[in-house]
Amino acid sequence: MGYIVRLLFVSDSFKGSLTSDDTADLLREAAGQVFGPCECVGVPVADGGEGTSDAVIRATAGQRRTIAVHGPLMERVEATYGLLGGHRAIVEMAAASGLPLVAPELRNPLHTTTYGTGELIRDALDQGVDEVSVALGGSATNDGGMGCMRALGARFLDSRGMELAGTGADLERVAHIDFSGLHPRARSTSFVAMCDVTNPLCGPDGATHTFGAQKGATPEMRERLEQGMATYRDAIIRELGVDPDAIPGSGAAGGLGAALAVFLHAELRSGIETVLDLIGFDELLEGTALVVTGEGKTDWQSCFGKVLQGVGWRCQRRGVPAVALCGSLGEGGMRILDHGIDSVMVTINAPMTLEQAMGNARAYYLEAAIRMFRLIRVGMRLQVGE
Repeated sequence: MGYIVRLLFVSDSFKGSLTSDDTADLLREAAGQVFGPCECVGVPVADGGEGTSDAVIRATAGQRRTIAVHGPLMERVEATYGLLGGHRAIVEMAAASGLPLVAPELRNPLHTTTYGTGELIRDALDQGVDEVSVALGGSATNDGGMGCMRALGARFLDSRGMELAGTGADLERVAHIDFSGLHPRARSTSFVAMCDVTNPLCGPDGATHTFGAQKGATPEMRERLEQGMATYRDAIIRELGVDPDAIPGSGAAGGLGAALAVFLHAELRSGIETVLDLIGFDELLEGTALVVTGEGKTDWQSCFGKVLQGVGWRCQRRGVPAVALCGSLGEGGMRILDHGIDSVMVTINAPMTLEQAMGNARAYYLEAAIRMFRLIRVGMRLQVGE
């Protein structure tokens, strides 16, 4: 091994074939074959989307807490969030308000609510946490976050003073917002909204027009939801003096980003940056000679808030070399080399179908990892002048 003391493995999952833990185990096996005994540290990681809370809980040895909450259509569901060390919690809104919880034929953002996400946050506050990180990906909702806030004790009232349930259909009826009953710990708790979009709440690039269709909204529904969101926005401006449209990312998760930012003063941050902070990534880099990261497919999107970019930037700042081992390389994938990744390799070794690649993912990954580490060993032997 020589001067290689410690290898750090932090790959995203290869959706449908390999978990983050699988890649770490295979890299550990390959490194042992090539370098002999060496220190290998594997840490699960995600970018703020699906699987984020699970990755952070495992990486930090946190505690899973499962409770009964209301789903997107107010049905009862079991949802899990994480209690972490240091009085912190991580909540994945998709666990309670996610699109997969709604059958395709029932998807209608006029009827869905983030109430269950608020119940998860409320339970975390009841556990005495001081910091809550909320991953905003994968929502079934377009309620502006009203449901979530209602579960935390806020009341949204119509022009007659009647309380609204907090669905997408209620947006157009909001006339007054009452925060007198807000959970007592909500004001003193620090919130982070993990968000990798910059869409405003309203307008052609807002929550409804950008994301509504994928949640089941027809063109007619989107027009109604957009008009309702504008009414909701105007009520916030009138009563709080804050324009949600001026907050980049307020349109995330059907407007939940706006509710967290405006009502709970949450900081909207990159998902991968938040995850790396939660798992103590900078501390893990101490004494590390090489970082190996990766994902199922690397393309131009990998340069915008994904795992490879976040890991690459952190490694670059610390002067730690980082390489990526990925399932495939798509259009614009080589641009990741401008973001702190020193080299990128793929696992496949011949032309093949996606089914073949995924069906033999473990074998292909191990073989590619051995090839990669052998090349690194060759580099260790080169004497290159400055």
